[in-house]
Amino acid sequence: MKIAVLISGGVDSAVVVDLLYKAGHELTLFYIRIGMDNDEGDCSAEEDIEICSLIASRYELPLKIVSLHNEYWDYVMNYALESVKKGLTPNPDMMCNKFIKFGFFEERYGKEFDKTATGHYASIAEEGARLYLATAKDKVKDQTDFLSAITYPQLEHALFPLGEMTKAEVREIAKRISLPNAGRKDSQGICFLGKIDYRDFIKRKLGVWEGDIINVATGEVLGKHQGHWLYTIGQRKGLGLAGGPWFIINKDAGKNILYVSCGYETPLQYKKDIYLGEINWISGNPFDGGLPARLFEAEGDAAGISFKIRHTPEFTPGRLIRKENGWKIESEAKIQGVAPGQFATIYTPDTSLCLGSGMIVGSPDESDNIRKRIGHQI
Repeated sequence: MKIAVLISGGVDSAVVVDLLYKAGHELTLFYIRIGMDNDEGDCSAEEDIEICSLIASRYELPLKIVSLHNEYWDYVMNYALESVKKGLTPNPDMMCNKFIKFGFFEERYGKEFDKTATGHYASIAEEGARLYLATAKDKVKDQTDFLSAITYPQLEHALFPLGEMTKAEVREIAKRISLPNAGRKDSQGICFLGKIDYRDFIKRKLGVWEGDIINVATGEVLGKHQGHWLYTIGQRKGLGLAGGPWFIINKDAGKNILYVSCGYETPLQYKKDIYLGEINWISGNPFDGGLPARLFEAEGDAAGISFKIRHTPEFTPGRLIRKENGWKIESEAKIQGVAPGQFATIYTPDTSLCLGSGMIVGSPDESDNIRKRIGHQI
């Protein structure tokens, strides 16, 4: 096959190159440059490009460096900034995969290739005549949650060679064949920002806006914060409050108020009902058929599922219910730190297939309940 390989300078994509090269495919390597070494970010791309060039030279493959900086700013970073201004908790990694790696790259460069391969830990499975995004062998490294906003055409053109491998196996291959980045650490955080702290970046872009931190149990003002956009629901660290632990359980973006509760087991920190807006079904709505009952069995407008609301190896069982104006997850376990703007990723009950994802929205009576509890208009 003729394959475009997205290579980052990290060990995962380098091993993908080795695997596909030894399998006899015709490869072209691409490095997507999305950051610039100026006041808009410090991606330190030169080091990445140097390693990518060494990989390309070793296998005598072409390496093309393409810039999608403006697109990344418009569709990923602006989304993140606008979300936090509204009091939401964004997921830039999901948007990067949807709009950049499998979006603009595919439209401009990937169409001439049979497939586009990446170093994501994910798999593709076939059920009937339909392809599905499947979870990776390595559940700790599984990245299907970051891929759960892609479309079916994007999935059809994707290739994930590491899906049946663990991170330890990938590292072992890299060491055995002496790849130049065999011992390189995995990247952390948002690539565009490089070494810049995310909180510092948000503060620089949105500024400081002093507001109250209020005890949701008593209505007492406990302290001040520097702007609701610097905090997220479920956060404990960085509040500067004595007598804790204190957890953020709600935010009022309009009045710039953080509501907190004290203690690890405070019921207000947890939810079992999680409301979603529209769901992106990658391979079609499973409620409309297409999956065998062993994987997904709907009873009217409800079905058993497993799900995640953040990047973690653990899946939580629950039920997904289709409602007139959206969806609701009824979780079997209490979930801490459920924040509007986060995405819930939906899986089959056996966790083998990732079906899609939906953005979390506040429950219909959430604000009313807090207002009644403490007597504040929110």
